Amino acid sequence: MSAATTRSRTPDRLCAEAVDLARSAAEEAAAPGVVGEHEGMVSEGDRVVTHYFACKELGYRGWRWAVTVARASRAKIVTVDEAVLLPGPDALLAPEWVPWSERLRPGDMGPGDLLPTDADDLRLEPGWTGEDEPPPNSAVSDEMAALVEAEDAEVTAGPPAELPAVPARGTISAVAEELGLRRSRVLSRYGLHVAADRWEESFGPKTAMAQAAPASCVSCGFLARIGGSLGQAFGVCANEFSPADGRVVSLAYGCGGHSEAAVMPKPPRVAPPVIDETRVDPFPLRPAADSGSVSVSVSMAEDDAADLGHS
Repeated sequence: MSAATTRSRTPDRLCAEAVDLARSAAEEAAAPGVVGEHEGMVSEGDRVVTHYFACKELGYRGWRWAVTVARASRAKIVTVDEAVLLPGPDALLAPEWVPWSERLRPGDMGPGDLLPTDADDLRLEPGWTGEDEPPPNSAVSDEMAALVEAEDAEVTAGPPAELPAVPARGTISAVAEELGLRRSRVLSRYGLHVAADRWEESFGPKTAMAQAAPASCVSCGFLARIGGSLGQAFGVCANEFSPADGRVVSLAYGCGGHSEAAVMPKPPRVAPPVIDETRVDPFPLRPAADSGSVSVSVSMAEDDAADLGHS
């Protein structure tokens, strides 16, 4: 370590004692009463010291005034280099500036908003687009088509003009359009991986819900399968009571709404009545004499009175 480096870490005595000079410079740059107590100093180099003062201005909590003073070699006078307001270790700072092209976040789009994509977006790759080149068996060869385009020529009346035109039906673009595949750009492998990582982070096996689930979505009856390569690892949840209803979930994800987690027991069924058709129970047409509440003697006396005409 050189002697110059050693001297730079040791504050100059005259510069370190110039606290009043640094305070006056900070008050001149700010306003009276805003500059607080002295919070220390830092040696910036040979005969260069920065003094820090607390900032009492509202809205600048944790900030401090930094005044740098210096002294020329073999000089006895200390001068002020600059006075600025700098954030301290516990300063309240604004969020980090993000370019406009990167400020959009998931969930920021609303109805009617348009999100343009860059032409060189890594998530997309060219699909079926443009006109098809003349096939090898076309009436107009590749060389002739290139020559016509280079010369900006037109086909005039004559034998070449009488040749049949190349049919549009049956070309690669026509077939792709019928199959619903004619898109200018499709997802690239990078776009698939980015989407898979994002979905797995939200509804994947490492989430708290999946860790406490009784089983994974791969065995759930509410899982709707999707096609393509993503269908090997993801599906759509169709359980309205699940937190992932209508969302793309990983097959290793799970929740308490699993179809086989808690099967409700069926209510007990009452046994049907047993009818014995082999036994006959006799029922009298008239009630027995001793079945009522009136004694037999009383009822017989009444019958005798009725026969004699008494009321």
